[in-house]
Amino acid sequence: MYIMASASRVLYTGVTSDLFKRVYEHKHGLRPGFTARYNVTRLVHFENFPGMESAIIREKQIKGWRRTKKVALIEAANPGWSDLAEGWFGGAMAT
Repeated sequence: MYIMASASRVLYTGVTSDLFKRVYEHKHGLRPGFTARYNVTRLVHFENFPGMESAIIREKQIKGWRRTKKVALIEAANPGWSDLAEGWFGGAMAT
């Protein structure tokens, strides 16, 4: 389960079995739709789960939260909203 953000802090919550690949897709605009439209390219939070079912349950839980609670979750571990995937792909990435 992961949360991506744009520079203006538009949020997207998703789930994947391959975080590295999914973040790459978001950063390179390979996933059409909301994240591409709003330039949501920064990984600001992620959680690991033993199975997809528990990850999906957590994703749905967070998607049901108000924005303020999502922001509090992000800022508890990442107060500067740093891109947690910075440096994953080598070279400079547009954010």
